[in-house]
Amino acid sequence: VQLQASGGGLVQAGGSLILSCAASGRENSRYHVAWFRQVPGKEREFVATLTRGSGDTYVADSVKGRSTISRNNADNTVYLQMNNLKPEDTAVYYCAATVGYSSEAFYYFTNEFEYWGQGTLVTVSS
Repeated sequence: VQLQASGGGLVQAGGSLILSCAASGRENSRYHVAWFRQVPGKEREFVATLTRGSGDTYVADSVKGRSTISRNNADNTVYLQMNNLKPEDTAVYYCAATVGYSSEAFYYFTNEFEYWGQGTLVTVSS
């Protein structure tokens, strides 16, 4: 599967963005899909994940209450809605996919994902 992340941009603190992760090659419902983010000099950080089975979601504490991950099977896209953005949310955001061993387990370590999108930059100004 090929992943294409988009939707990043410059936004003021308190604003919102919707990031998109479009999948091609295979239906994204066959995969667990997650969002990660990375700032220069730091490790890639987990943000949110969605299971390939029931579509259950899990988000990191750093964005809990402000971010929602969802899937639209009709357009084969996974979305990350981010609200009340903070300057510390500034990063390059990556989407990733894995088949996984379990349809209902949450996957949130970078080494669990075989497929990665190219990243989209989110900049939050104070």
